[in-house]
Amino acid sequence: MPPRATSLDPSAAPAVVPDPPTDRIFAAPVEQATDFAFDERTAGVFDDMVSRSVPFYSEIQRMTTELAADFAVPGTNLYDLGCSTGTTLALLDPLIEPSVHFIGVDNSAEMLQKAREKFARLQSQRPRDLLCADLHDWTGVENASVVILTLTLQFVRPSHRERLIRTICAGTREQGCLILVEKLTEADTLFNRLFIKYYYDLKLRHGYSDLEIAQKREALENVLIPYHLDENRDLLLAAGYRKFQVFFRWYNFCGIVAVK
Repeated sequence: MPPRATSLDPSAAPAVVPDPPTDRIFAAPVEQATDFAFDERTAGVFDDMVSRSVPFYSEIQRMTTELAADFAVPGTNLYDLGCSTGTTLALLDPLIEPSVHFIGVDNSAEMLQKAREKFARLQSQRPRDLLCADLHDWTGVENASVVILTLTLQFVRPSHRERLIRTICAGTREQGCLILVEKLTEADTLFNRLFIKYYYDLKLRHGYSDLEIAQKREALENVLIPYHLDENRDLLLAAGYRKFQVFFRWYNFCGIVAVK
């Protein structure tokens, strides 16, 4: 494994999005639910949305940057697929050797604009590209030492996931890694029901109402399709990764690192 490029602590990285606007997208009743979209409205409140909707989100980010910093190799590419507003790449910037080329990919132009605004506040000369592309047919991974998929694969249609993971693995160098964070579903209905209940309890604690939770759940029903942990493991190993390890678990949320 390559040595970490810097000893900086990810938790010490400067805040890049102070006081994000509050997520109230589902606060008012709607007559008919529409599918969740990463549009301008979502992009405007996304940083608040994920911090309140994803358990231990800041710790997941810290762990992701820690892992990425250990696997990133000078002169290679680091990809964040489904980079949204660029939080992970911004946090990684002071932690990784400047010759590592950052590439963020997202299918939402509105999200990428927020990322550009975030990066403009960084004092960085790192080579960096932001690409608007759909992962359902994207094949652009090359010379990667690190690829990050944070809460992204679950939005890729299941019929396309095998091709995407094989493409990522093929474009990753030996000893490179894939960092995958996903929401899970459980095969056991008892635990699945309990974990969903605990998750909704967390969202209530973070200030969402029952109405907001219910309406967002309906909007995501046909958009976010989680796998079992075993399905994700089999997908990665079949694609060519040799090692698979869970590095984070909170009920129905999981962080995985796979090494080629």
